[in-house]
Amino acid sequence: MFTGIIEELGTVVAIDELGDSARLAIRGSTVTSDAAHGDSISVNGVCLTVVDNADGVFTADVMGETLKRSTLGALRSGAAVNLERAATVATRLGGHIVQGHVDGVGSILSREAGDQWETVTFALPEGLSRYIVEKGSITVDGISLTVTAVTDDTFSVGLIPTTLKLTTLGAKGVGERVNLEVDIMAKYVEKLLGKAQS
Repeated sequence: MFTGIIEELGTVVAIDELGDSARLAIRGSTVTSDAAHGDSISVNGVCLTVVDNADGVFTADVMGETLKRSTLGALRSGAAVNLERAATVATRLGGHIVQGHVDGVGSILSREAGDQWETVTFALPEGLSRYIVEKGSITVDGISLTVTAVTDDTFSVGLIPTTLKLTTLGAKGVGERVNLEVDIMAKYVEKLLGKAQS
């Protein structure tokens, strides 16, 4: 489990393609400071398991399913990635409950700059809008964000200067793809209500 509060921007240093899977090597001094084999680290919102950790670089295996269902398959050496270690019982929940399980891939439709912040609007994959509400939470590339507006196929968020500076969203342009994870509670409520009505 994660909180969606990005700890650092990491850098992809190598990608080894292994048939229909891949092994990523990612540099991140903060997340590797106490990482051990088997620990979980969120990479652009995808929960990955640490295989090795040495000299500030960790490796993680990514299966074909994850490469197809997220933006990790498009990563290249040198790419910046959002990193967060798994939450502990003592962690402050500054964002919201994030699993690191991508529900779909969206894309940036527009960016509108304000004086100190920016409104970003994203295209939504079919079927996800029912889980998104205005003033609710959504995870974009691992970042916990508050929804400012939602339609059947789009949603918008407001990005403060800290988010623009310390995450990949500060540099992503119109048309670029992002990993999306909706609030898990919405999916559980839908399932429970569906069972109650049947």
